[in-house]
Amino acid sequence: MPDSSAQAAAPMRSPLRWLWLSVLVIAIDLGAKWLAVSGLEYRQPHPVINGFFDLTLLFNHGAAFSFLADHAGWQRWLFALIAVVAAIGLSFWMTRLKQGQRGMAIALALIIGGALGNLFDRMVHGYVIDFLSFHWQNLYYYPAFNIADSAITVGAIMLILDAFRSPRKAINKERS
Repeated sequence: MPDSSAQAAAPMRSPLRWLWLSVLVIAIDLGAKWLAVSGLEYRQPHPVINGFFDLTLLFNHGAAFSFLADHAGWQRWLFALIAVVAAIGLSFWMTRLKQGQRGMAIALALIIGGALGNLFDRMVHGYVIDFLSFHWQNLYYYPAFNIADSAITVGAIMLILDAFRSPRKAINKERS
């Protein structure tokens, strides 16, 4: 019977094969943004779930929560550079994954896909297209976002959860 700890420490076979998920995220994100631009009027909410969720076309010139959106335009290039460096760095990280790190590969692929989906917007349009708008009645509005943002968020949550699980795995290995 093969040693499971040795197998878990072995490099993952073809870790970059998970980049298909990044490509899927990019395709879904860009398709959804195309539909939003084609079918929605700028800043005009279209209720999906009354009092909770609208489709509202918005253009974000900044980063998350419109951070730095009101600056002269230099932020476009800064956020583009960050996306490129992140995608390269996360791809390199992916090549270093071990056999049992499928969840980590999925998380990295989601983040890479989201970063590149938003990078496309920045390079082509000069802003990121957002259209998902959640709110509570007309009192509290969460900043609008898109599919790429969702993929980045899910990937980041998966990385955080993995970080909490990994120390337990190491402790359990030491006890065995």
